[in-house]
Formats: sequence, structure tokens, C-alpha cells
Amino acid sequence: MTSRYRSSDPAASPAERPDWRSPRRRSVVKAAAATAVLAGPLAAALPARAATEAPAFLHGLASGDPLPDGILLWTRVTPTAEATPGSGLGPDTEVGWTVATDKALTNVVAKGSLTATAASDHTVKADIRGLAPATDYWFRFSAGGTDSPVARARTAPAADASVSGLRFGVVSCANWEAGYFSSYRHLAARGDLDAWLHLGDYIYEYKSGEYGTRGTVVRPHAPANEIITLADYRTRHGKYKTDPDLQALHAKAPVIAIWDDHEFANDAWSGGAENHTEGAEGTWSARQAAAKQAYFEWMPVRPAIAGTTYRRLRFGRLADLSLLDLRSFRSQQAATASGAVDDPDRTITGRAQLDWLKAGLKASDTTWRLVGNSVMISPFAIGSLSADLLKPLAKLLGLPQEGIALNTDQWDGYTDDRRELLAHLRTNAIRNTVFLTGDIHMAWANDVPVNAGTYPLSASAATEFVVTSVTSDNLDDLVKVPEGTVSALAAPVIQLANRHVHWVDTDRHGYGVLDITADRAQMDYYVLSDRTTTTATASWARSYRTRSGTQKVERTYDPV
Repeated sequence: MTSRYRSSDPAASPAERPDWRSPRRRSVVKAAAATAVLAGPLAAALPARAATEAPAFLHGLASGDPLPDGILLWTRVTPTAEATPGSGLGPDTEVGWTVATDKALTNVVAKGSLTATAASDHTVKADIRGLAPATDYWFRFSAGGTDSPVARARTAPAADASVSGLRFGVVSCANWEAGYFSSYRHLAARGDLDAWLHLGDYIYEYKSGEYGTRGTVVRPHAPANEIITLADYRTRHGKYKTDPDLQALHAKAPVIAIWDDHEFANDAWSGGAENHTEGAEGTWSARQAAAKQAYFEWMPVRPAIAGTTYRRLRFGRLADLSLLDLRSFRSQQAATASGAVDDPDRTITGRAQLDWLKAGLKASDTTWRLVGNSVMISPFAIGSLSADLLKPLAKLLGLPQEGIALNTDQWDGYTDDRRELLAHLRTNAIRNTVFLTGDIHMAWANDVPVNAGTYPLSASAATEFVVTSVTSDNLDDLVKVPEGTVSALAAPVIQLANRHVHWVDTDRHGYGVLDITADRAQMDYYVLSDRTTTTATASWARSYRTRSGTQKVERTYDPV
């Protein structure tokens, strides 16, 4: 593939190689769910051919977290038929890896081997270094005479390279039981992505049937129970990794991922979650640790500060990307009608992470400062909506359906952290900060106002592009009406009460494509024809951009 990085910097030459929310919590939880014996559910996490092929690479392969000189490679080997995800079974298995500059793997630049064990659920990661910046590579894994397919990876530009363009796929909220992952298939087919961003809810934790699509299950996941134990989380990750569209996208471009709540449990916070019953489902600390272990085993993500997903990547002098963890350190969500949302002792980031983010934004010397952000930072005044719209919105956001005023799971529930961060951007004249957000199952294009109450008279400190869900229910699904019905009613009302919102689509499923140049950052929004079919088509819906230096969003009428 032709390189999309066009650099005037010799250091970037390949020749130089530096060394919705959920239904409310059920009132009774059976303690047996926490200790369910996995037999059939484990086997269900693999295709039927696993019984006759061993060793085998049944869960695809992936790359992630690109650096100028390196890339993280991932796969999972099934050494024997019984060594299903989460089983704890199967022998230690040597897994070789090969990296080359061509798809045929004739020009090999690096190779080595790792040992896959039951202790890591037979997943392996190879953190390859010594590669050239801004370069396409191909790789595969091998075990016991079996070769995996070949996949593409790509390194980031050199830190000081003059980069004219970057292009990222952007996705979030992919619920297996709600439909098929056609968004991944369409992104994989593009062939022009430098990487893709997953902004959280890569998996969902619910028991089968609890969170499907319009009250039905399109395809059952595994295990059938709500995932609580390490074996449960491993099994669920394994099931997701059998999806052919997800495998296709992982094989085409590196992923850059953060987690949100459903990688743990709905509305997770540092000490618990709405979808966790302490005692009956064990301790939160044990469940959280299990979820994190399985995540880092199954995702091509480097564990960062304090074993979380907050970290920073750089793409030449054009952009850096600060990735947040908004679950591990946050205070418990406030009641919607309380004044606790303004309490300065409550936090969504934790003190250390907020200081890290502020320092990184201030020190950045790139044209654009991107922030991978799992929940919406822009204010969202909900109270102006009519009762018939409030009820499904409250259900989507997992909030009490009477007296809803704001979504306290978002930054709206932690206003002191948001005020401090936006004041920091203004005080230090930090420009071109773009928040990239998932979680809410709707598409938005927002200015991020310093004072929403007086906007547009007050300043905008940043901009925000929010992508809709890959499959998870949004408003038209909850009220079971034709697509577009709710959005036609809700969008004008939302925009009237939130002057900083340039566009919102409450109803459709899809993905985004973010294209960045020195002059502007543009998000193209794409929507699917039908999430419940494997052959869904994708079509361009709208595009918005922010021009360099403006801190404001504007509509543009053509995708990149």
C-alpha cells in the first residue's frame, strides 16, 4: 500500500531505522452466577472447527499502539481442542512471529518466538522495536507447523517528521448480541487507515438477552451468564475475537484502544459499578482485576501508568494523542438531582491523570492535540426535552427515568475536573484540542464551551467529535420506531437547549473517519443500513471539521 505519510524530513525515510446504558440492575442476583462452572459456554466461544484443528489461530491476529520504531503484535493460539478461552487448559506452546516489509514475507526484518501458556490464556504479545517510521509491515505467527494468516501493521512517523496527513477509523460500543460488526468490515475495506481508535465498550458484560437489540438477541454471545470471573471475561473476549469483520479490521491496521465501563460492568467507578452486586458477585476489586487482566491479555494495548489505559502516542509534528482511563480512578456517580456534581473533591480522572493530561497538553508542540475520551465532555442539558423523549433517553443512559436533569456518568457529573481542564486550555492558550468520544450511542459534533450557559457569547476551549455505536441500542431502538423518527424530534430540541451542539443523530449506527491535516481536523460520519444483517451497507451521513486556531466546529459537505 502506498504510504499516506508525505514527509519532507529525511528522518522519516523508510531507509532509516531507529533502534446505554443498561437496563437497571435486577433486584435479585443469584450467588451461583459468580461461580458458574463453564463447560458448554467455553466451547461456544470457538468455531466448530476448533475440535479438529490444533494448534490453530482461531481468534485472528492484531497490531496496536504504533510507535515510530515499533509496533505491538498480538495473537491467541489454540494448542489443543480443549484449550478454549477461559478454560485454563492446554500445554505450553512455542509461538513464532515474523515481520517483513512485503506481504509475501520474503524481506524479513525481524523474527522471534514466545511461549503461550494457560496462565495468559494462550495469548501472546510481541513488542517489536527497531523498525522504520511511517512504514507498512506485514506479520504472521506460527505454532506446531501451523501458520496464521498474514496481517498488516504500520509504524508511526518519526517524532520530528513533517506529516501532511493522518487518517483514523473511529468506533465505540460494539454489543455482540445487538447485531453484526459491519462497521469494522467497511473500515477494513477502505485500505487507507493509518490506525483505528476504539473508544471503549469493545465487549459487553451482560448475561445473554439482557442487552440485545430492540428487546431481542440477534446472535448469542458466550458465556451465557453475566461475566464476573477471570474465566468469564476471557471467554467473552474470545467470543468477540471470532467475529470475521473484527478480525478483518485488526488484520488491516493497528488499533489504539481505551476501555470504558462495559469492559468491566455498567457505570463502573473506582469502587464498584451499577451492574455489580457486592458479595453475591464477589468483591469489586477482584472483578475489576479479572477484567483488567483479561483485557490486557486479549487486546494489543500496552499497559500504561498504574496498569491502566491512559498513555500518549505521537504522530510526527502533526498530532499527538492522549488516551484517557475514565473508570479506574473516578468517584462514584452523583445522584442526578444533587449538587454533588460540582463537588471539587469528586473526580472523573483522578488527580494524577488530570495533572498528566494538563502537562501533556501544555508541553505539546504538535499542530493538533487529540484526546481519546470515553464519555462526552461537552455539557448536555437534558431537562428541556419532552417527557416522551426523556424516558427513553434516561433508559439509554441508565439513569432514573423521573426527574432526569443531566447524565452524571459523563463529565457533566464531575464539573470541577472539567472546569479545571478547560480553564487550563484557555489560560495557557492551548489551541487545536479535539476530544474524540464514544459511549453515548449517538453521533455529535460539538464546541466545548467554557460556559455553556452563556454560549456562544462565551469562548469555546476545544471541539469534540462523538461517534455513534457500532451496534448498541440508541433512541429509536428503545422506543421501537423507524430509524430517524426520534432524531427528527429530539435533535432540534437538544440543539436549542445546547447552543454548542452543531449536530446530533440519536438513532443510527456506524463509525467515523477522522482525517487530519495542518489546516483542519475533519470527522466523516458513516451509518449502516441494518445492524442485524451480515451484509449491511454503509453510507456517508455528514461531515464536520474544526479549522486550525478556531476551537469551533463547522459543517463541510464532502467526505475526505
